[in-house]
Amino acid sequence: MKKEALSKLLALTVFLFPALHAADSSNASQEAKRPNIILVMADDQGWRDVAYNADPDKGLQTPHMDQMASEGIRFNRFYASSPNCSPTRAGILTGRHPNRSGVFNPGLAMRPEELTIAEILQKAGYATAHFGKWHLGPVKAESPFNPNKQGFDHFVSHDNFFDLDPELSRNGASPETFSGDGSEVIVEEALKHMDMIKDQNQTFFHVIWFGSPHTNHEALQKDMDLYPDLPKNWQRYFGEITAMDRAMGNLRTGLKNKGFDENTLIWYTSDNGSYEPATTIEGLRGSKGMMYEGGIRVPTFIVWPGQIRKPMETEMRGTTLDIMPTLMDLLGITLENRELDGMSLLPLLQGKEMNNRPVPLRFWRESTGKSNETKYTEEDLIGWWRPFICPTHTTPRTEDFGGWSAWIEGKWKLHHFKKKYQLYDLDADPAETNDLAAQRPEVVQNLAKKLYQWQCSVEVSLTGADNEIEPTIKMR
Repeated sequence: MKKEALSKLLALTVFLFPALHAADSSNASQEAKRPNIILVMADDQGWRDVAYNADPDKGLQTPHMDQMASEGIRFNRFYASSPNCSPTRAGILTGRHPNRSGVFNPGLAMRPEELTIAEILQKAGYATAHFGKWHLGPVKAESPFNPNKQGFDHFVSHDNFFDLDPELSRNGASPETFSGDGSEVIVEEALKHMDMIKDQNQTFFHVIWFGSPHTNHEALQKDMDLYPDLPKNWQRYFGEITAMDRAMGNLRTGLKNKGFDENTLIWYTSDNGSYEPATTIEGLRGSKGMMYEGGIRVPTFIVWPGQIRKPMETEMRGTTLDIMPTLMDLLGITLENRELDGMSLLPLLQGKEMNNRPVPLRFWRESTGKSNETKYTEEDLIGWWRPFICPTHTTPRTEDFGGWSAWIEGKWKLHHFKKKYQLYDLDADPAETNDLAAQRPEVVQNLAKKLYQWQCSVEVSLTGADNEIEPTIKMR
């Protein structure tokens, strides 16, 4: 599908925001104002790396995140779509598993013809902007993968992660050096952009992706000083997280001062689990790069003061792949002829309980034959998917798909890697210590069949076949 055709289709569409059904049915007929939307994501912040989840003995300080989690919707079992950064980012923007667009590993670019939530909202009248870590291709102006090419009107971004005194590109220009903590810098840039568009009376869609607390850890001395009894590496690590937390406080204060707070939805999450399980993810197995809970389970909350007035803590499993379907459902957008891998969590925004998830959580990390440390050239990024357009990827395979995949359905979690299966009961064994594959072969067989069928559908997308069919976008 050509993006030009999509633009023409959306340009002819009148965008109407439907009434968000309130808990009180007497208000259901009142049409709500379209919300501003801010998607915030940390880089390698593990499940335990917020004070409300952390071991209190370690003394981690995240007062602003704690307050937001207590005021809005707090997810106790939320997952990144991948145990690594670039794939999760592609999944958030497209609502599709990252392997569909070929973002298998960190450093790979997203296929340009993918349809992003930013493009949909841009054509629907939102002012769209990206701030911080991009990591889906180069951000320079001539790059076919920069944020401008994927639906963002404005960006102040970096190709990868950043810490103190970051160098960021403004709309593809040569990098500027900013002074201060990187998390605070990009939030300040987002607030400045709100001022730029305020007179236009335009709702905005901002994506703020922090570069912290990714290694190598750097923190301001004042943030390290909050943890005098911890080793230096912990001081730097926790210092970065505390600076991120302060940036979140700056964001909320800025929104209130500008009169945006009540009607702004903020969805906070992380791109994957922590890099260091021994220090940060007690009780969960594994770490970044692994499909075990420590690698993909992440802290997540949503605040929207004008709509979410009753705090909620939910055990409903969610995933970053749910973000796009939820936002489309909220705004009355239906997307047909396009395979998505998540589901709408709109009932939670409406104050309703969600307990049984009808759509399984799907994970698959497939190796491209290049290590994570490989430096990709721009030619690689433009043409990397071509080797996959071949007979073995246009017909279902009878052999092992390779890589490491996982499937969560109900209480069960199935792992498949190195041609072996592992099965865990996450309700009884969230630490994944008791492999039940040998005891429950019927469960393994059932879930393995579903996993294989789903991987076949991912391969169809990988070949580009589903991009040949233009999606149908309808506004309720």
